[in-house]
This record gives sequence, structure tokens and C-alpha cells, in this order.
Amino acid sequence: MRKLPASVQHPEQLSFLEPPPFAPQWPTRGTLADKALGMFMDGQVFDHPDFEGRTQSWRLGAVVFTLRTLGWPIETIEIPSPTDDCPDRTIALYRLDGKFTAQALAMSGRALANNG
Repeated sequence: MRKLPASVQHPEQLSFLEPPPFAPQWPTRGTLADKALGMFMDGQVFDHPDFEGRTQSWRLGAVVFTLRTLGWPIETIEIPSPTDDCPDRTIALYRLDGKFTAQALAMSGRALANNG
């Protein structure tokens, strides 16, 4: 699991509009989106090579897109990662804020209690 550099801050943007209610859909079990969501909910911050090493899939961008479509507010953090050939190179780290993990778990617990 990666640690975020100390220079990366996570300020929330002020808005005069209420954000939409957090009501994500869960991905289908066993899919790459399900595996990635599990990693996010474990508090992991990861990039493409991390994801590929765990899943043997290089499709992290598509998986993040799918999760966002399902209502999961996955954050993209751009980190400078210069090389000799590309001094302006950046890489993307992805994460899910822990408050959304807690809310999702609480919501799923209520759903299970109502169905049982």
C-alpha cells in the first residue's frame, strides 16, 4: 500500500450547492471493480502497477470509471514522477476517502437488517 506524500493535501472545495446524496451501487461480486472497491475500502491508495500486481489487469482507469459511474467518489491524486525522457511526467494515485467507506458500510448494514 502506498502512502501519500506529505505535500498532498485534501481540502474540500466550498460550494453553495448541496452535494448529491451518497448512494452508491455495489459492483458485481468477483469483478475487477469489486476487487478495486475492496482495496479502496481497506484504505489502500494505489496506482496502475499496484493494481496490475494484485489483479493481473492493467485496466485500472476503466475500473475507476466504472466505480465512479456507480456513485463511488474515487479521488485521483496526480503525483510528479519525472523521468529523464519526460521531466513533466505525472502518475495518478487513486483513493476513496474513509468517510465514504464508513457511510457505505453503515448503509449496507441497514439494508441487511431491513431485508432480514
